[in-house]
Amino acid sequence: MLIAGLTGGMGCGKSFVAEAFRELGGHIVEADELGRDVMKPGGGAYHNIVQIFGREIVDDEGNMNRLALAKRVFTDPSALSKLNNIVHPAVRARARQQFEQIRRDHPDAVVIYVAAILIESGANREVEKIVVVDCSKERQVERAMRRPGAVEADVAARIATQLPSAARLRYADYVIDTNGTKEETLRQTKEVYEELRRLA
Repeated sequence: MLIAGLTGGMGCGKSFVAEAFRELGGHIVEADELGRDVMKPGGGAYHNIVQIFGREIVDDEGNMNRLALAKRVFTDPSALSKLNNIVHPAVRARARQQFEQIRRDHPDAVVIYVAAILIESGANREVEKIVVVDCSKERQVERAMRRPGAVEADVAARIATQLPSAARLRYADYVIDTNGTKEETLRQTKEVYEELRRLA
């Protein structure tokens, strides 16, 4: 089995590339999905988040209001750091469980661990190869603004909290450039997957 991390800035096309890897036969583990799980009542991070950020980030049913929490942390680096210190260890523990399950069921698998902040969170040390999805800042903002409810100031604040493209690329074993057409992106993804398949 081989575990590759897939990362890239907001709006760079990670989800599109992850789906292409899935269709090629990759086993996808999504850090975002695991993050949502650990922030649910009873999840590994819920109690500590509520303790630090207060009941105002929880709705009437006791569920985490992720939008309210995001508004708090993406304009306050200290609050973001506190949140990351709670969520990332819980997400990584959950990811390791999934990797082990895949290893038992599919010993020759190519696992793609999709994480926007793979490098910033230190999770890059838990993968064998790193695939970076990259595009120009203009394309990044334009794509991020197409998301439902996107506000330019929020998009800019979120991009500012992520590692700059040049720094991320220094960690890359493979780069998928998403500035071009979807077909060009798919062609690059297929080439990377074939290489990962050979290594696995």
